[in-house]
Amino acid sequence: MRKRIAISIGDINGIGPEVVIKSLQSINLDGITPIILSSTEVLDFWSDNLSTAFDYHYAKSITDITNQKINLLESYSDRKLNITPGSFTKQSGKCAMLAVEKGIELCKENQADALVTAPISKEAVNLAGYHIPGHTEFLAEKTNTTDFMMMLVHEQLRVGLVTGHLPIANVSESLSVSLIQKYIHIMQHSINRDFGIAQPDIAVLGLNPHAGDGGVIGSEDQEIIVPAIEQSKADGVTVSGPYPADGFFGNKKYEQFDGVLAMYHDQGLIPFKTIAFGGGVNFTAGLPIIRTSPDHGTAFDIAGENKADPSSFIEAFTLANTLITNRAKKLINDE
Repeated sequence: MRKRIAISIGDINGIGPEVVIKSLQSINLDGITPIILSSTEVLDFWSDNLSTAFDYHYAKSITDITNQKINLLESYSDRKLNITPGSFTKQSGKCAMLAVEKGIELCKENQADALVTAPISKEAVNLAGYHIPGHTEFLAEKTNTTDFMMMLVHEQLRVGLVTGHLPIANVSESLSVSLIQKYIHIMQHSINRDFGIAQPDIAVLGLNPHAGDGGVIGSEDQEIIVPAIEQSKADGVTVSGPYPADGFFGNKKYEQFDGVLAMYHDQGLIPFKTIAFGGGVNFTAGLPIIRTSPDHGTAFDIAGENKADPSSFIEAFTLANTLITNRAKKLINDE
């Protein structure tokens, strides 16, 4: 099976180029063809910075890709790049987003089987005119996807979010029975299609401390989350909750489930990143294309110092490879 994995290099001033180079030097590429979306200037600058030889094939076009080799496909035309590790600029934001757009295009045209995105700077991409809260929403817009979800993956732990990049003050008012039910179904479908689990067992976390204590500490758990769970059960989904988040993770109850649905960003990501120890992967569930990403940011504070750990990017690349196989198997089984 041909597996082409596109890689958007991320912010050229962050640790994205460093972790991409380090990762691809250590990954077994048997049957896999990485396509780095960037420029020769970026790869050569960062390989010199790391004092390492980084061999790649310069592809003039997508038809010039060399299989089972590291390829570079130019994704931006500006030949005067000002690479300044540790700072975010309008140019670095523009380059980052052009690479993402190229990766989406390749996947939509079946020229690539998955996209792995290195970290972008939200400040930089907004300077460049991309007024977006993050990768996830941009990917959904460009693939015309309405039912999608940020899911963090580490081994058998999968944590999805009902609300993502939303101010905490707006979380409660944004929740509804239909919204939570929608995300339960997105998680159920994704775990089935992408991870090969026929009937995933899903846990839903409560919003309030102690999941509201029966309405004593807030009414959302009983009035919104419980009905969403019950309606999803009636639809045939194996789902339970709401569980108080502190005890759920503290007692390792998550090990009993195939997926965990959190109500807001930090409720899910703080325990996830504590458990994953830098080896987690950000996966966008619900998209028609496969997209994964390391679970860290641009880390401008250490950019250029050869301190970046590639572990999360390696996991993101490895998961993308696995998801390609799983989706292909699912497609065959459904025919």
